Amino acid sequence: MLKEFREFAMKGNVVDLAVGVIIGAAFGAIVTSLVGDIIMPIIGAITGGLDFSNYFSPLSAKVTASNLADAKKQGAVLAWGNFLTLTLNFLIIAFVLFLVIRAMNQFKREDEAKPAEPPKPSDEVVLLTEIRDILKKS
Repeated sequence: MLKEFREFAMKGNVVDLAVGVIIGAAFGAIVTSLVGDIIMPIIGAITGGLDFSNYFSPLSAKVTASNLADAKKQGAVLAWGNFLTLTLNFLIIAFVLFLVIRAMNQFKREDEAKPAEPPKPSDEVVLLTEIRDILKKS
């Protein structure tokens, strides 16, 4: 059974999938940092320091806090600003992934567009061609 498991785990598809998951997680961290550390501060600067993640609607009269963390401690809240922030992050991440995949597809197309050199004729074909040309002349 151990031998079967080793064969399964070492198949190309499983190893490729594992590498893809690891690279995907690392790429996800990079894109999350891009969104959280670069794009969202720019959006915040353009909108005058607006931070959607702290917007909420209280669902209980007990909630009197002005920030989301304290409001959640006081009672039920509808954290629609956090949902809006995560949705915006998703759209930005999806757009970045679209650009990356588009660039990768263009590189693939460029490689495929290069025509391969036709194979050189064999010695027999070259010899027969020379004989044909000599016979045409005479």
